[in-house]
Amino acid sequence: MVKIAVVGSASMDLVVTSSKRPGAGETVLGEAFKTVPGGKGANQAVAAARLGAIVSMIGCVGDDHYGKAILQNFKENNVRTDYVKPVTDMESGTAHIVLAEGDNSIVVVKGANDRVTPQYVEKALKVIRESDIVLIQQEIPEETVEYVSKICHDIRVPLLLNPAPARALSQTVIEKATYLTPNEHEASILFGGLKSEEALRRYPNKVFITVGNKGVRYHDGENEVLVPAYQVEAVDTTGAGDTFNAAFAVALAEGKSLRESLRFANRAASLSVMKFGAQGGMPTRAEVEESLE
Repeated sequence: MVKIAVVGSASMDLVVTSSKRPGAGETVLGEAFKTVPGGKGANQAVAAARLGAIVSMIGCVGDDHYGKAILQNFKENNVRTDYVKPVTDMESGTAHIVLAEGDNSIVVVKGANDRVTPQYVEKALKVIRESDIVLIQQEIPEETVEYVSKICHDIRVPLLLNPAPARALSQTVIEKATYLTPNEHEASILFGGLKSEEALRRYPNKVFITVGNKGVRYHDGENEVLVPAYQVEAVDTTGAGDTFNAAFAVALAEGKSLRESLRFANRAASLSVMKFGAQGGMPTRAEVEESLE
């Protein structure tokens, strides 16, 4: 089994389902409300564990009801929490999600996730060194992403950076990350308005731009390649990107080719949208392999 370390956010998702997304100043009646564990880091950790990896989470939660529920959820999903610290003077992170009109809108309040500092991550260097690949996102401080990219580069542990939510990255981080997985919007911010085909050509076999239900694009050093998505009827797209990133990381760590890894990741992501909740639909390894066959 491959070992994966996830440096990132752990939050509680507050999810409203509605037939219509409200505009500015508008009130609409919703259809349902649920509270489910989330956060991009936690989602990727849970997804990777379900796909058969040994996963260690590196993050922070609040010393509150949500924090306890997040830790319990990690335990139930076989994610190691030796480096998940309850913070006593700050609430757990939350994501406020509206599911409407076939898509989602999300407002994230980082809370305790802001305490995932370079100094905090430094305490977990042993588990990072022992990992086959490290996953990181951008719901934690910018300086932590910079620190982890440097550490992984120096000790030669592959780093998969999912640059979400979108914000500009230094050229140093872009160069030191092994893999970058932006969506189209994130890519436009990441590369300063550079056309996506130009960004892919500049970073062959490194930048993978996800294009929703079309699949994922990358440049193999000679040509641009589209690895198509699997078409399914979506119930909830929340967490599909996190499932993709986790599955991509697991497959890469296992030594699969880029094309095989992307196919595996697309299949896992397609299965994840068929149930409610960011983590609710995340598939097991057996489910992905069965559907690929």
